[in-house]
Amino acid sequence: MTQIIDTPAQNNLKIGMAQISPVWLNKEKTIDKIKDYIIKAGEDDCELVVFGEALLPGYPFWVSMTDGAKFNSKVQKEIHAHYVKNSIQIEVGELDEICALAKEYNIAIYLGVMERAKNRGGHSLYCSLVYINNVGEIKSVHRKLQPTYEERLTWAPGDGNGLRVHDLKNFTVGGLNCWENWMPLPRTALYGLGEDLHIAVWPGSEHNTIDITKFIAKESRSFVVSVCSLMNKADFPKDTPHVNEILKNAPETLANGGSCIAGPDGEWIVAPVIEKEGLITATIDFNRVLEERQNFDSVGHYSRPDVTKLTVNRERQSILDIED
Repeated sequence: MTQIIDTPAQNNLKIGMAQISPVWLNKEKTIDKIKDYIIKAGEDDCELVVFGEALLPGYPFWVSMTDGAKFNSKVQKEIHAHYVKNSIQIEVGELDEICALAKEYNIAIYLGVMERAKNRGGHSLYCSLVYINNVGEIKSVHRKLQPTYEERLTWAPGDGNGLRVHDLKNFTVGGLNCWENWMPLPRTALYGLGEDLHIAVWPGSEHNTIDITKFIAKESRSFVVSVCSLMNKADFPKDTPHVNEILKNAPETLANGGSCIAGPDGEWIVAPVIEKEGLITATIDFNRVLEERQNFDSVGHYSRPDVTKLTVNRERQSILDIED
């Protein structure tokens, strides 16, 4: 649990929300864009910068537009293979340059990546939310527990290992991916760990963030930061496999943003920002958490652990348990 030091320097936290589009399914160019925005956030004195769900290298928009459930489809196989090749293996250092910038600019980072997890064979994909602290250390990798609907055709379900929180000045910060934020028990797990700054990452759009952001803030009496990506029809690179098939059914706007921040009273600090690429910043005050917890604290004085209690399995799941 974070030790509270009652000074403006510890109570105030400047947050940057990087509402950007990826260079879709191109991990090298997307990493370059992410690095640019970390530098922007660092130069603007942000102490935390957050990027959207699966931003690196992009959300699997093709699935719903190219008959993704068709079994043994050559189209689906070839696009998926391209996706795998552009996803991230954290263990081999593919986030090292991003970690180095976190240290250089003394800034913490939440980043949504497609993780090609080495400890699960190296070919299946996990929608992961990576937390890097301000000295450049990866402190948690949360693999999305339950991919949503068509996402299950390309993403694997994760585990509870990344259900963790981190000290950031007086705040205790944790995060979830997209519709995980609608799952009461993962939310409760983070609340129970002391979370008072909740990070919710999304592919976009406003329809995802406008209700749940305020709801979580009110339920938890925490700050809630929802960060989305952008994606328009023009953002599909021409060298994407079967790009013409994708574009044939693609709307002009696939993700319109909607990044926002709600305070512990459930009211907007930053209302959803639509169709605007850039760094959105705000400074939050930890004292607001303490004020709102006075009358409601869902895992503290307004809970009954003698009646209802949650068990969390944080073991990192793998098919192998090797004994040499």
